[in-house]
Amino acid sequence: MVRSHHAVWLSFACSWLASCASPGDPAPVGPTPVEELAKWMEGSFDSAAQAARDPHYLDVHLSMTRIFPERDDGPWLYVEQAVASALDRPYRQRVYRLVALEAGRVESQVYTLPGDPLAYAGGGRDPAKLATLDPESLVAREGCAIELERIDASTWRGSTRGRGCASNLSNASYATSEVVVTSTLLTSWDRGFDAAGKQVWGAVDGPYEFVKVVGDPAPTKPDSIREETSDSETSDPPNG
Repeated sequence: MVRSHHAVWLSFACSWLASCASPGDPAPVGPTPVEELAKWMEGSFDSAAQAARDPHYLDVHLSMTRIFPERDDGPWLYVEQAVASALDRPYRQRVYRLVALEAGRVESQVYTLPGDPLAYAGGGRDPAKLATLDPESLVAREGCAIELERIDASTWRGSTRGRGCASNLSNASYATSEVVVTSTLLTSWDRGFDAAGKQVWGAVDGPYEFVKVVGDPAPTKPDSIREETSDSETSDPPNG
């Protein structure tokens, strides 16, 4: 018996609908807020564009490398900042641990490295240098965590709280940090203040602007940038 056109169409429609998700199926799940933030933070950045237009800022290279991937209490990131003229002697080395908070907020906890931090210098380019890092040997910088929240679909923003992040660089009493993160840009304004609230180190006019680097360009060493770094892990580049 030849089936009617209506019956053929009805059979096709039922088969197609059966292959589609039913209304009760869960919606596709995207990355959690903490994983999204980690993805945006991970990678290589530099402030070359800002340094080219404003002599108050140096060309600083920032790298953030995922570490401890086997752990479920992260993400964890090894963080390194160095002036472009002295990439082998970073002036700041840290480990960040991102922790999910309520209402989609994320806390970036800050840790210092064990032993001589320069033993880990260049870990972003040579992960073997980070193989010996152990979470148990890291030291938390109490009061220096940054609490971040999403302010729109493409931006996270956060800062330290009050005067709880101690600093003794340049006679400072405490340090503050303000951060904005997007998928292509990270701004960071780190400053130190004395007990009276007067700024004694850090950029004066505004944050450093770190643009995410695509690919792996060869490092540059502009002659105009002095090869000055500090032995203190709480420092910023010499002029900001």
